[in-house]
Amino acid sequence: MKILITGSNGFIAKNLIEHLKRDESVQLYLFSKKDSLNILESYVKEADFIFHLAGVNRPKEISEFYEGNSSLTKTIVGILKDNKKNTPILLSSSIQSNLDNDYGKSKLEAEKILIDYSKNTKAKIFIFKLPNVFGKWSKPNYNSVISTWCHNVTNNLDIQINDEKVELNLVYVDDVVKSFIKQLKIEEIKDYYVEIENKYKKTLGEIRDLLFAFKENRIGLVIPNVASGFERALYATYLSYLSTDNFSYVLNGHKDDRGTFYEILKTLDSGQFSLSTTAPGITRGNHYHHTKNEKFLVVHGEALIEFRHIVTNEIISYEVSDKKMEIVEMIPGYTHNIKNIGTEEMILILWANEKFDQNNPDTYFLEVRNDK
Repeated sequence: MKILITGSNGFIAKNLIEHLKRDESVQLYLFSKKDSLNILESYVKEADFIFHLAGVNRPKEISEFYEGNSSLTKTIVGILKDNKKNTPILLSSSIQSNLDNDYGKSKLEAEKILIDYSKNTKAKIFIFKLPNVFGKWSKPNYNSVISTWCHNVTNNLDIQINDEKVELNLVYVDDVVKSFIKQLKIEEIKDYYVEIENKYKKTLGEIRDLLFAFKENRIGLVIPNVASGFERALYATYLSYLSTDNFSYVLNGHKDDRGTFYEILKTLDSGQFSLSTTAPGITRGNHYHHTKNEKFLVVHGEALIEFRHIVTNEIISYEVSDKKMEIVEMIPGYTHNIKNIGTEEMILILWANEKFDQNNPDTYFLEVRNDK
């Protein structure tokens, strides 16, 4: 399939292009404002589908709204009509097309041009009235508060907020792209207007708080819930604004004669991850928990893990090493320890089901073996 994308240097287009490039059956024709109308004409004649993403929203002159939004749309439709083609067109419009401003008016004109084109030629058209779109590669200090704030927070700059209760309607660029691509396979349209499935409503205060929580994660190690929904999308966006010399950060370890203990990551509701190093012959632990539970994974070296039931005194042991990735569960009601029985430093990854609470550690010293 031959696909034309106008506005190919834009934020949404860049993300769309990267998705479509993975499809070997697709041939892309990319048109940007630096290209001539002759090139546009040749591309329009070839295309089997047109993603019309070009637009103007920050012009120097008001007339540029209409030149970049409605006039360019009219030009594309004119080329198609002259060549007796009814190529499907997807238009990225804006919710502002409902408003009485020049940007909105120019977008509404573009919508009407496409609707008339569809009525006259039976061509399939798909109009997306997009709200605030956010995601990687959006230009800061342009038309997205999220991209501006991500840039500022990652670069230790102040952010401006007048009313934290102001609510934004938001869509994530990956959701936009997936919805765009889905239209390539639509056989019959039911409506000219198409909605993005995943939409979010968030206040400026909520967005600000999440961004600073992401930043604080490198210090306090607590990460918000970023596995799904808006938080997942915002965290991915935030990370994309980190400068290239700021992709890494150093963990602070707690060192003693046994080795070093590092806290890696703390979650809001699923515990924390840690790492410890242990010198040969050294034993760690000798404590039990009533409710707290842990998972141990030796990723380097050899270790002996021992348990003793705190009531029956039954002793159980496991020998583990980096030769077999084996997780051993620390069971409530068993005092336990881990000893480096190898000749090299032993490295252990630990997960605990709860963050460490100094005031309620649920950790009680009791030796597994008391042979004295």
